[in-house]
Amino acid sequence: LVLIQLTLRNSFRFIAKPCAINLGIQDSGPHRAQPNAILEKVFTSITKSPGGKRLEGLSKQLDWDVRKIQRWFRHRRNQDKPTTLTKFCESMWRFTFYLSIFFYGIRFLWTAPWFWDTRQCWYNYPFQPLTSRLYYYYILELAFYWSLMFSQFTDIKRKDFLIMFVHHLATIGLITFSYMNNMVRVGTLVLCLHDASDFLLEAAKLANYAKYQRLCDAFFMLFGVVFIVTRLGIYPFWILNTTLFESWELIGPYPSWWLFNGLLVTLQILHIIWSYLIIRTAYKALVRGKVSKDDRSDVESSSEEEDATSNSTKGVFSTSSNGSNRINGHVASGQWTEE
Repeated sequence: LVLIQLTLRNSFRFIAKPCAINLGIQDSGPHRAQPNAILEKVFTSITKSPGGKRLEGLSKQLDWDVRKIQRWFRHRRNQDKPTTLTKFCESMWRFTFYLSIFFYGIRFLWTAPWFWDTRQCWYNYPFQPLTSRLYYYYILELAFYWSLMFSQFTDIKRKDFLIMFVHHLATIGLITFSYMNNMVRVGTLVLCLHDASDFLLEAAKLANYAKYQRLCDAFFMLFGVVFIVTRLGIYPFWILNTTLFESWELIGPYPSWWLFNGLLVTLQILHIIWSYLIIRTAYKALVRGKVSKDDRSDVESSSEEEDATSNSTKGVFSTSSNGSNRINGHVASGQWTEE
């Protein structure tokens, strides 16, 4: 299923690409650095971001201005990044999956008794039936997060790479652990809750790539509200309450109680970190009048943007692809990126 997920992701571009082209998104990459053997050797063998002394040495060796050398390294760092069209296709795939799996989960859980009474998660535990719909819901989510784990190493490197890596590990560990221990009832609640805001973020990125800034800002603000309400409100008072206290009361301290709740608390810590970044981004957006850059976005903005904004105030987001930005990504100078 993981291979199927990765294959679907790669194949989905045949659907997403025509949509992107119809929206006017061009398949053009960043400006390429002019060929230079000396700078290329420094870039590949020594450093991608030379310091002051090395820049001065290169300036004397090449008889180039330091500013010109800095620009060359910016162009070189950015020339291998994927195009906006590629990022649009990736976000459209994630949007489609998140939206589909969220509505599947809601439809399935709406008739489940534990959705309305979390104490039902522990009645007759561990002798609870595993229905086919519950099984497919679980296995699809697990395969998707494994595919995210693998693709993270091939996607654009982001500031929150380590946080997202820990998040994917914790999520995969929770899904696998809860399935093996037949804690699938509370597991479905956790999955559905996390899917509630993800598709809104991907929708915001799609709007940004298509240069619909107002729609992008609206989706991001809606995403921020849903994220904070679900991750800082519903998650601790609904999910953690039942796993920490109701389970202890109804079935006692089972052997894996500490490990299971430790993973869930780890997710809550990540929720707090991301919520802080979202609130800071929203505050800067209100001050500037628009969403401008995601604090967990790409390592650096494109060289063209840097050159154009070197003498002005830069935005809070940079243009690239979450991807994720969970947060899975956002904008620069009013443009979005992915995480």
